[in-house]
Amino acid sequence: MSQIFPKWANEVPRKLLIGLIVLANTLVFVVWFFFSPEFTDVGYAPEQPVPFSHQIHAGKLGLDCQYCHTQVFDSKHANIPATQTCMNCHNQIRTDVATLEPVRQSWETGESIEWIKVHQFPDYAYFNHSAHVNVGVGCETCHGRIDRMEVVYQAEPLSMSWCLDCHRAPEKYVRPVSEVTTMGYEVENQLEIGLELVAKQNIHAPTYCQGCHY
Repeated sequence: MSQIFPKWANEVPRKLLIGLIVLANTLVFVVWFFFSPEFTDVGYAPEQPVPFSHQIHAGKLGLDCQYCHTQVFDSKHANIPATQTCMNCHNQIRTDVATLEPVRQSWETGESIEWIKVHQFPDYAYFNHSAHVNVGVGCETCHGRIDRMEVVYQAEPLSMSWCLDCHRAPEKYVRPVSEVTTMGYEVENQLEIGLELVAKQNIHAPTYCQGCHY
């Protein structure tokens, strides 16, 4: 009696199984990478109502972060500077530049400039800005080299795993509080100094869920 199915048909189930396994692993990788903050959030640079250059202000002119962001050591949120801060200089410098017209209008009308937030945390995650900088977490640790950015963009993923990397080993990242706003801060013996600072500042960064999720 002749066979109903050809001999090659015996390999079809095995090849289908291998194909499904490969497809499933590919889908997992695609979702894991392309739906992660490293891919979706890093590099986010919204167009602002005023083209403010941190490269010029924080880099070339050397303005300290606190000149504009005055509440970074006191508040849960790092504040956006008031129009008054801009006009401290721009009522005398570049007073007729077209790109600064929104600043002049804000100053005359009292209406705030609607800046677009770049670094965002989801509502279910609690983050206190002052709690971090007051123990020596530098601005550039989370925001990158702001002093080199013509347009501010999100340099780090700000994901849960990224935060936990620091919480589990804060000695790798902390610096003296006096150096928090210093850009390009580097020391050869970071771990040694970091461990001393962790002990001095009594740092016990939470790694349990309730530390950031209420």
